[in-house]
Amino acid sequence: MEKKKFKLVSAKKTRYLLPNILTLGGVCLGISSIKFSIDGNFNLAVTLILFASILDALDGRVARLIKGTSEFGKELDSLTDFVSFGIAPVLILYFWELNNYGKLGWAIALIYSVCCVLRLARFNLTKFDNQEEWKNNFFEGIPSPAGGILILTPLIYELSDLNLNLNMSNITPYLTILVALLLVSKVPTLSLKKITISPKTTIFLLLAIGLIFIALLFYTFETLLIFSLIYLLSIPVSFYIFKNQQKKYSQKISEEDHEDIL
Repeated sequence: MEKKKFKLVSAKKTRYLLPNILTLGGVCLGISSIKFSIDGNFNLAVTLILFASILDALDGRVARLIKGTSEFGKELDSLTDFVSFGIAPVLILYFWELNNYGKLGWAIALIYSVCCVLRLARFNLTKFDNQEEWKNNFFEGIPSPAGGILILTPLIYELSDLNLNLNMSNITPYLTILVALLLVSKVPTLSLKKITISPKTTIFLLLAIGLIFIALLFYTFETLLIFSLIYLLSIPVSFYIFKNQQKKYSQKISEEDHEDIL
Protein backbone atom coordinates (compact mmCIF):
# COMPACT_ATOMS: atom_id res chain seq x y z
CA MET A 1 0.00 0.00 0.00
CA GLU A 2 1.46 3.35 -1.08
CA LYS A 3 1.91 5.81 1.77
CA LYS A 4 0.67 9.34 1.29
CA LYS A 5 3.28 11.98 1.96
CA PHE A 6 2.30 14.87 4.18
CA LYS A 7 2.29 18.15 2.28
CA LEU A 8 1.60 21.61 3.65
CA VAL A 9 0.48 22.72 0.21
CA SER A 10 0.23 20.91 -3.08
CA ALA A 11 3.25 21.01 -5.36
CA LYS A 12 1.32 23.14 -7.82
CA LYS A 13 0.73 25.83 -5.19
CA THR A 14 4.18 26.13 -3.64
CA ARG A 15 4.70 29.40 -5.51
CA TYR A 16 2.10 30.99 -3.21
CA LEU A 17 4.27 30.38 -0.14
CA LEU A 18 7.06 32.91 -0.73
CA PRO A 19 4.88 36.05 -1.05
CA ASN A 20 2.85 35.01 2.01
CA ILE A 21 6.04 34.33 4.01
CA LEU A 22 7.23 37.85 3.20
CA THR A 23 3.85 39.21 4.27
CA LEU A 24 3.91 37.31 7.56
CA GLY A 25 7.46 38.56 8.13
CA GLY A 26 6.10 42.10 7.80
CA VAL A 27 3.43 41.59 10.46
CA CYS A 28 6.02 40.11 12.83
CA LEU A 29 8.20 43.18 12.35
CA GLY A 30 5.24 45.47 12.97
CA ILE A 31 4.23 43.75 16.21
CA SER A 32 7.86 43.64 17.37
CA SER A 33 8.18 47.40 16.78
CA ILE A 34 5.35 47.94 19.29
CA LYS A 35 7.22 45.87 21.87
CA PHE A 36 10.44 47.86 21.41
CA SER A 37 8.58 51.18 21.61
CA ILE A 38 7.09 50.08 24.96
CA ASP A 39 10.66 49.38 26.10
CA GLY A 40 11.66 52.89 24.97
CA ASN A 41 13.88 51.62 22.15
CA PHE A 42 12.42 53.94 19.50
CA ASN A 43 15.51 53.63 17.30
CA LEU A 44 14.89 49.93 16.70
CA ALA A 45 11.10 50.37 16.60
CA VAL A 46 11.30 52.81 13.67
CA THR A 47 13.88 50.62 11.93
CA LEU A 48 11.52 47.63 12.09
CA ILE A 49 8.73 49.70 10.52
CA LEU A 50 11.16 50.55 7.71
CA PHE A 51 11.92 46.86 7.17
CA ALA A 52 8.20 46.06 7.23
CA SER A 53 7.57 48.65 4.50
CA ILE A 54 10.36 47.12 2.38
CA LEU A 55 8.79 43.65 2.74
CA ASP A 56 5.40 45.13 1.87
CA ALA A 57 6.84 46.57 -1.32
CA LEU A 58 8.41 43.21 -2.20
CA ASP A 59 5.64 40.69 -1.47
CA GLY A 60 3.20 41.90 -4.11
CA ARG A 61 5.87 42.28 -6.75
CA VAL A 62 7.30 38.84 -5.99
CA ALA A 63 3.79 37.35 -6.19
CA ARG A 64 3.19 38.89 -9.62
CA LEU A 65 6.66 37.90 -10.81
CA ILE A 66 6.27 34.20 -9.94
CA LYS A 67 2.51 34.20 -10.68
CA GLY A 68 1.73 33.50 -7.06
CA THR A 69 -1.08 36.01 -6.53
CA SER A 70 -4.18 34.77 -4.72
CA GLU A 71 -7.24 36.10 -2.91
CA PHE A 72 -5.82 34.69 0.33
CA GLY A 73 -2.59 36.62 -0.20
CA LYS A 74 -4.52 39.81 -0.94
CA GLU A 75 -6.52 39.58 2.28
CA LEU A 76 -3.44 38.61 4.30
CA ASP A 77 -1.57 41.60 2.89
CA SER A 78 -4.34 43.99 3.94
CA LEU A 79 -4.46 42.59 7.47
CA THR A 80 -0.68 42.85 7.71
CA ASP A 81 -0.74 46.44 6.45
CA PHE A 82 -3.26 47.37 9.13
CA VAL A 83 -1.10 45.91 11.90
CA SER A 84 2.26 47.12 10.59
CA PHE A 85 1.19 50.58 9.34
CA GLY A 86 -2.20 51.28 10.91
CA ILE A 87 -1.49 50.25 14.50
CA ALA A 88 2.26 49.92 15.10
CA PRO A 89 3.44 53.40 13.93
CA VAL A 90 0.75 55.30 15.81
CA LEU A 91 1.41 53.27 19.00
CA ILE A 92 5.09 54.12 18.66
CA LEU A 93 4.08 57.77 18.47
CA TYR A 94 1.76 57.36 21.43
CA PHE A 95 4.46 55.92 23.68
CA TRP A 96 6.87 58.61 22.47
CA GLU A 97 4.78 61.81 22.44
CA LEU A 98 1.00 61.47 22.12
CA ASN A 99 0.59 60.10 25.65
CA ASN A 100 1.53 63.58 26.89
CA TYR A 101 -1.82 64.82 25.52
CA GLY A 102 -3.86 62.48 27.72
CA LYS A 103 -7.21 61.36 26.32
CA LEU A 104 -6.77 63.60 23.28
CA GLY A 105 -3.55 61.80 22.36
CA TRP A 106 -5.28 58.41 22.51
CA ALA A 107 -8.19 59.78 20.47
CA ILE A 108 -5.74 60.93 17.78
CA ALA A 109 -4.19 57.45 17.73
CA LEU A 110 -7.64 55.89 17.30
CA ILE A 111 -8.57 58.32 14.52
CA TYR A 112 -5.45 57.39 12.58
CA SER A 113 -6.07 53.64 12.97
CA VAL A 114 -9.72 53.98 11.91
CA CYS A 115 -8.75 56.01 8.82
CA CYS A 116 -6.13 53.39 7.93
CA VAL A 117 -8.56 50.46 8.14
CA LEU A 118 -11.13 52.40 6.08
CA ARG A 119 -8.47 53.12 3.46
CA LEU A 120 -7.51 49.43 3.25
CA ALA A 121 -11.15 48.33 2.98
CA ARG A 122 -11.73 50.77 0.14
CA PHE A 123 -8.56 49.61 -1.61
CA ASN A 124 -9.74 45.98 -1.56
CA LEU A 125 -13.05 46.97 -3.16
CA THR A 126 -11.57 49.26 -5.82
CA LYS A 127 -11.66 47.74 -9.29
CA PHE A 128 -11.15 49.34 -12.68
CA ASP A 129 -12.44 48.13 -16.02
CA ASN A 130 -10.08 47.49 -18.93
CA GLN A 131 -10.67 50.94 -20.39
CA GLU A 132 -9.54 52.61 -17.17
CA GLU A 133 -6.44 50.47 -16.67
CA TRP A 134 -4.32 53.63 -16.56
CA LYS A 135 -5.77 54.30 -13.08
CA ASN A 136 -3.82 51.30 -11.76
CA ASN A 137 -0.78 53.59 -11.69
CA PHE A 138 -2.45 55.66 -8.97
CA PHE A 139 -3.71 55.13 -5.44
CA GLU A 140 -6.73 56.89 -3.98
CA GLY A 141 -5.14 58.71 -1.07
CA ILE A 142 -1.72 57.83 0.25
CA PRO A 143 -0.97 54.11 0.82
CA SER A 144 -0.78 52.86 4.39
CA PRO A 145 3.02 52.13 4.36
CA ALA A 146 3.69 55.72 3.29
CA GLY A 147 1.31 56.96 5.97
CA GLY A 148 3.06 54.89 8.62
CA ILE A 149 6.42 56.41 7.73
CA LEU A 150 5.07 59.97 7.41
CA ILE A 151 3.51 60.12 10.88
CA LEU A 152 6.83 58.96 12.32
CA THR A 153 8.67 61.90 10.72
CA PRO A 154 8.91 63.96 13.96
CA LEU A 155 10.38 60.97 15.81
CA ILE A 156 12.70 60.18 12.90
CA TYR A 157 13.97 63.77 13.05
CA GLU A 158 14.65 63.42 16.78
CA LEU A 159 16.56 60.19 16.15
CA SER A 160 18.66 61.69 13.36
CA ASP A 161 21.91 63.59 13.80
CA LEU A 162 20.41 66.75 12.29
CA ASN A 163 20.53 69.81 14.51
CA LEU A 164 18.26 72.42 12.95
CA ASN A 165 16.90 73.78 16.24
CA LEU A 166 13.39 72.56 15.41
CA ASN A 167 11.00 71.12 17.98
CA MET A 168 9.29 68.60 15.70
CA SER A 169 7.50 66.84 18.55
CA ASN A 170 5.03 69.73 18.80
CA ILE A 171 3.62 69.03 15.33
CA THR A 172 3.09 65.30 16.02
CA PRO A 173 -0.69 65.44 16.72
CA TYR A 174 -1.36 67.79 13.77
CA LEU A 175 0.73 65.74 11.36
CA THR A 176 -0.96 62.52 12.50
CA ILE A 177 -4.42 63.97 11.81
CA LEU A 178 -3.29 65.35 8.43
CA VAL A 179 -1.88 61.99 7.32
CA ALA A 180 -5.03 60.23 8.57
CA LEU A 181 -7.14 62.51 6.35
CA LEU A 182 -4.81 61.88 3.40
CA LEU A 183 -5.27 58.12 3.89
CA VAL A 184 -9.05 58.32 3.39
CA SER A 185 -8.94 61.14 0.84
CA LYS A 186 -9.31 60.61 -2.89
CA VAL A 187 -6.17 62.54 -3.70
CA PRO A 188 -4.38 60.51 -6.43
CA THR A 189 -0.85 59.41 -5.59
CA LEU A 190 1.54 57.45 -7.79
CA SER A 191 1.67 53.69 -7.25
CA LEU A 192 4.21 52.83 -9.99
CA LYS A 193 2.84 49.27 -10.18
CA LYS A 194 2.50 49.25 -13.96
CA ILE A 195 5.59 51.28 -14.80
CA THR A 196 7.78 49.45 -17.31
CA ILE A 197 11.56 49.75 -17.21
CA SER A 198 13.62 49.74 -20.38
CA PRO A 199 16.33 47.02 -20.43
CA LYS A 200 18.87 49.76 -21.18
CA THR A 201 18.04 51.57 -17.94
CA THR A 202 17.99 48.47 -15.71
CA ILE A 203 21.64 48.88 -14.70
CA PHE A 204 21.00 52.48 -13.63
CA LEU A 205 17.93 51.41 -11.65
CA LEU A 206 19.95 48.75 -9.83
CA LEU A 207 22.67 51.31 -9.13
CA ALA A 208 20.09 53.73 -7.69
CA ILE A 209 18.61 50.99 -5.49
CA GLY A 210 22.09 50.07 -4.28
CA LEU A 211 22.86 53.69 -3.40
CA ILE A 212 19.56 53.99 -1.53
CA PHE A 213 20.34 50.90 0.55
CA ILE A 214 23.83 52.23 1.32
CA ALA A 215 22.31 55.55 2.41
CA LEU A 216 19.77 53.74 4.61
CA LEU A 217 22.55 51.63 6.12
CA PHE A 218 24.80 54.53 7.14
CA TYR A 219 22.33 57.45 7.38
CA THR A 220 19.06 55.66 8.12
CA PHE A 221 17.00 58.44 9.68
CA GLU A 222 18.39 61.26 7.55
CA THR A 223 17.57 59.25 4.41
CA LEU A 224 14.05 58.55 5.68
CA LEU A 225 13.50 62.27 6.26
CA ILE A 226 14.61 63.08 2.72
CA PHE A 227 12.32 60.43 1.23
CA SER A 228 9.40 61.64 3.36
CA LEU A 229 9.91 65.17 2.07
CA ILE A 230 10.22 63.96 -1.53
CA TYR A 231 7.02 61.93 -1.15
CA LEU A 232 5.08 64.90 0.21
CA LEU A 233 6.30 67.05 -2.69
CA SER A 234 5.29 64.31 -5.15
CA ILE A 235 1.61 64.45 -4.11
CA PRO A 236 0.77 67.64 -6.09
CA VAL A 237 2.82 66.27 -9.00
CA SER A 238 0.78 63.04 -8.89
CA PHE A 239 -2.43 65.06 -8.84
CA TYR A 240 -1.33 66.99 -11.95
CA ILE A 241 -0.34 63.79 -13.82
CA PHE A 242 -3.64 62.12 -12.86
CA LYS A 243 -5.74 65.05 -14.08
CA ASN A 244 -3.74 65.19 -17.32
CA GLN A 245 -4.28 61.48 -18.03
CA GLN A 246 -7.95 61.76 -17.02
CA LYS A 247 -8.38 64.59 -19.52
CA LYS A 248 -6.75 62.52 -22.30
CA TYR A 249 -8.98 59.55 -21.42
CA SER A 250 -12.13 61.72 -21.52
CA GLN A 251 -11.13 63.12 -24.91
CA LYS A 252 -10.51 59.61 -26.26
CA ILE A 253 -13.91 58.39 -25.05
CA SER A 254 -15.70 61.40 -26.54
CA GLU A 255 -13.94 60.85 -29.90
CA GLU A 256 -14.92 57.17 -29.91
CA ASP A 257 -18.53 58.06 -29.10
CA HIS A 258 -18.50 60.61 -31.92
CA GLU A 259 -17.20 58.00 -34.38
CA ASP A 260 -19.91 55.56 -33.30
CA ILE A 261 -22.58 58.18 -33.97
CA LEU A 262 -21.18 58.85 -37.43
